[in-house]
Amino acid sequence: MKVSYNWIKDFIDTDLSPEEMSDILTFTGLEVEGLEKCESIKGGLQGLIVGKVKSVQKHPNADKLKCTQVDVGGDELLSIVCGAPNVAEGQTVIVAPVGSTVHPTNADPFQINKAKIRGEVSEGMICGEDEIGLGSSHDGIMVLDDAIEAGSSVRKLYAISEDYTIEIGLTPNRADGFSHFGVARDLAAVLNLKSEKKVKHISYPELVSKSDSSLEVIVEDYEKCPRYAGVEIKNLKVEPSPDWLQNRLKAIGLAPINNVVDITNFINHEIGQPLHAFDADKIGGKKIVVRRAHEREKFVTLDEKERELDPEDLMICDEAKGMCIGGVFGGIESGVSETTNHIFLESAYFNPVSIRKSAKRHQLNTDASFRFERGVDPENTVNALKRAAQMMCDIAGGQIAGEIVDLYPQAINGFEVEYPFDYAKRLIGKAIPIDTVKTILESLDIQIKEESEKGLQLYVPPYRVDVQRPADVVEEVLRIYGYNNVENPPHMKIALTHSDELDKEKYQNSVADFLVSRGLNEIMSNSLTKAVYSEKVKNEAFVSILNPLSNELDIMRQSLIFNGLEAIVHNQNRQRENLAFFEFGKTYFKNEKGYDEHQQLALFFTGQKQPESWFNQGTLNSESSISDLCRSLFKRLGIFKKFKLEQAEDPLLSNAVKVKLSKKAVAKMGVLNNKVQSDFGINKEVYIAILDWDVMLALVDEKGTVFSDIPKYPEVRRDFSLLLDQSVPFSEIQKIAQQKGGHYLKDVDLFDVYEGKNLPTGKKSYAVKFTWLDTKQTLKDEIVDGLMNDIRAMLEKQLGASLR
Repeated sequence: MKVSYNWIKDFIDTDLSPEEMSDILTFTGLEVEGLEKCESIKGGLQGLIVGKVKSVQKHPNADKLKCTQVDVGGDELLSIVCGAPNVAEGQTVIVAPVGSTVHPTNADPFQINKAKIRGEVSEGMICGEDEIGLGSSHDGIMVLDDAIEAGSSVRKLYAISEDYTIEIGLTPNRADGFSHFGVARDLAAVLNLKSEKKVKHISYPELVSKSDSSLEVIVEDYEKCPRYAGVEIKNLKVEPSPDWLQNRLKAIGLAPINNVVDITNFINHEIGQPLHAFDADKIGGKKIVVRRAHEREKFVTLDEKERELDPEDLMICDEAKGMCIGGVFGGIESGVSETTNHIFLESAYFNPVSIRKSAKRHQLNTDASFRFERGVDPENTVNALKRAAQMMCDIAGGQIAGEIVDLYPQAINGFEVEYPFDYAKRLIGKAIPIDTVKTILESLDIQIKEESEKGLQLYVPPYRVDVQRPADVVEEVLRIYGYNNVENPPHMKIALTHSDELDKEKYQNSVADFLVSRGLNEIMSNSLTKAVYSEKVKNEAFVSILNPLSNELDIMRQSLIFNGLEAIVHNQNRQRENLAFFEFGKTYFKNEKGYDEHQQLALFFTGQKQPESWFNQGTLNSESSISDLCRSLFKRLGIFKKFKLEQAEDPLLSNAVKVKLSKKAVAKMGVLNNKVQSDFGINKEVYIAILDWDVMLALVDEKGTVFSDIPKYPEVRRDFSLLLDQSVPFSEIQKIAQQKGGHYLKDVDLFDVYEGKNLPTGKKSYAVKFTWLDTKQTLKDEIVDGLMNDIRAMLEKQLGASLR
């Protein structure tokens, strides 16, 4: 949310600088994320000067350009090439000399440089109003009064107001801070602790009717619209707003539209009450009806989109049709236009839940819905209406017709809350003086109904929906008093306890450090993801979000793979193609008993292991890269026991392999299949491993790492390239090798799988590595060769394998 520094000072008399004000607001919980100077004319016309055109000649090399000589008050005339059709000798113009920066109305600013245009030197620019932010006309250059002297500063010719835009990262619970008055109230509460500072309350006028109202208002649904107010205004003239009003809106990033719309925006940001103006002459039957939408009712909103309404949507209608989605967005047919002279001005309090659902349903996030769905002040509905109506009379020349309509059958009450002194002291860690507490509460509009030795009985106004418990009141007191004003105790007492539970964080940090040392980067992603991903994993047990933030974040993730692929795409689109990522995260599933979640560790490799250079031609990542890393990881945790590989099926992976340790499935690894790779637009193969972190932790032995001597004798490696039927899993090869290899066989590993071109139909190729070791003496080739022959014979007999 953006607020104006000058606008806040309308409500509180202070000499604080913008920076000092920002610091105070941040410490009260209204965190300032940005501070930027702004001017009523962008760029403030800095560096622009007045010039006199002394001569104009046709450009020798361009029909539409002219060469001019311009006096800007210096010793020499400036040569400027100009393309404006209205440039003429003797004119007084605005000149942007070399080195100055211009700020066009609808474009980015740019600096003026000395240049050659079609062979002729140009030492500046003669400006049109759209080129320096003074308007939108592109008809030609601006011509000033001849009485203005050459060399004068253009900035001094215009009344340029300066302001600062303060951007606040407002949390959803702080509905009281959605306005300049709300921000000023917090600021005044802090300053009031040092010297008496009170926020200046707005005076709301009593409206005087000039004629009778011709409109009838009916509310059919008080559950969704507890309070609805409005007033009719006639004989107003829609035209541009005065400069002061336009400048207020520009300072917070809003574009002025016309006086009626600008006033509603002004009130919205001044006191936090959204308003809506209807063209009264377009209200059919002279009747306004607040009702729920009909089944499959169609409605065209201001953005010219036709929307199908839901029966739960609240609509503001005339006798026959809808005019506005209540509290969310107006309709295209009932809005204020340049010809409007008769309006109905609406001010209401809508049910926050209803507004939030409608806004999400139609993907409409407006200034109005932003405030209504968090809760505006129901007691301010009519006050805002009075102020806006009076402004429309003063600025647009309108006349009030009839009395204010205020349909409010059941008052919305505030909250009765206690402030126990002992509880507050225990929570804060310090006893704040009672007089200080009372001063803070009164500054925040929290009434003190009763005081006793034990505490205060309070009445919290209904717009403070975030203050309903004693802890909430303590938080209010403390944020104004200042967290930094609570001193640290002289002694910090820490109790050291022993726990037999596994320190999960220690192991996660250890593994993360290990992976980073191996060249991987950790990524962190959102647990919410797209529902379309559940179709790719073919699992309907997904956990959907009842109130999704967007269509892109509507279910809980079932796999970490998609998060990693999104990160890879993001990097590859920025020419970073050699990637190695890992992520710890939870996946979520629905089951018969409720919900389940699993902690996983995902590894991703794509591209080359190392950048290509003259001494390194670049080694590509492969299935063995990720397999070797997983083995090292298991050894790091001390769980590399009874290791077994089995072929697996996975909708996202090709050549998928399941890893078992001590008969428990701990991982699945493989290469991303071609279809998913194509769907994501990834240009290189991606090697993936998904490890079940919960199972891995369960296998960890807390007694520590078991050490063993380095073998005294060398290992021996032998490889087989086997041709087998596609239906034969690697686990069968592994089983036969372990049966025949005896105690000399230390490891059997699959390091390549090939299916496709140059192989017989229905066949695949396995490249298998066998590691042999005798711990007592050097293993002789004759023994290894004999065992390898035995394994080969058994593979041929039982699996139909043949050597390639």
